[in-house]
Amino acid sequence: MENKKLEIKPEFLEQATILARSAEVLPGGINELAIKLQKSKESGIPLRVKLGMDPTRPDLHLGHTVVMKKLKEFQKLGHKIVLIVGGATAMVGDPSGKSETRPSLTKEAVDENAKTYFEQMSKVVDVNNAEIVNNADWLHKMNFVDVLKLSAQITVAQMLTRDDFAKRINESKPISVHEFFYPLMQAYDSVEVDSDIELGGTDQRFNVLLGRDIQSAYGKKAPQMVILLPLLEGTDGIVKMSKSYPEHCISINEDPKNMFGKLMSIPDNLIIRYYELLTDIPDAELKEIKSQLD
Repeated sequence: MENKKLEIKPEFLEQATILARSAEVLPGGINELAIKLQKSKESGIPLRVKLGMDPTRPDLHLGHTVVMKKLKEFQKLGHKIVLIVGGATAMVGDPSGKSETRPSLTKEAVDENAKTYFEQMSKVVDVNNAEIVNNADWLHKMNFVDVLKLSAQITVAQMLTRDDFAKRINESKPISVHEFFYPLMQAYDSVEVDSDIELGGTDQRFNVLLGRDIQSAYGKKAPQMVILLPLLEGTDGIVKMSKSYPEHCISINEDPKNMFGKLMSIPDNLIIRYYELLTDIPDAELKEIKSQLD
């Protein structure tokens, strides 16, 4: 009721509209985000904006920059971005969108892959002014009682509403018990860093929304909002950009000539999508380009 009575100032509605471009904002949409931005400004307390990254591979690609650009927008507005290296979660393996159990990584492999992450991210985000943490620092310290308390916050039925788990059950494919802990671990990260907003791809919907529930269970009165960003297709225009398909993937550290050649090879129907997700081009100019292409 309090949020409904609050008069949203135009500047914060404008900020929220820009932040919500190409994104899905949950819950409450743009108005709720504007209220959160306004209250932050009035209190003088920057919002804490979380992004978790599992260093499963050493290279980042243009698909990763979609969410990184959103982080940069929050930074420009004076908010604190919190980058979580998944030292613990990467050892489990994110089952999101997977049709089979994902291989877990060793601690050594995680550490090696993480070395260049922030150097690559610095091409988009001001990592020097970011808060950088590793979820192994708290998840590896949990005892069995802590794990039981965390797992008690969700039912098996809730977990099976995840599309990937439901699909695997229907196809009689196995699901390991440890895979259930991945979304719980990621959600508990939101408790530890006290995040106000979490960013993620659309394939992370279940995980990041669970973060709200876990924060509430651990006593946070205003659980995080969630901003979901689209998954960028690779240069084939079909499969999402991934290092698993190097011929269709454009790495951040790609040789400029190769990057140019790959970008020129994208299907025509992806031109507007690449403009929208990878550039800061104003909506009016984007509309004009689309009109010309049509």
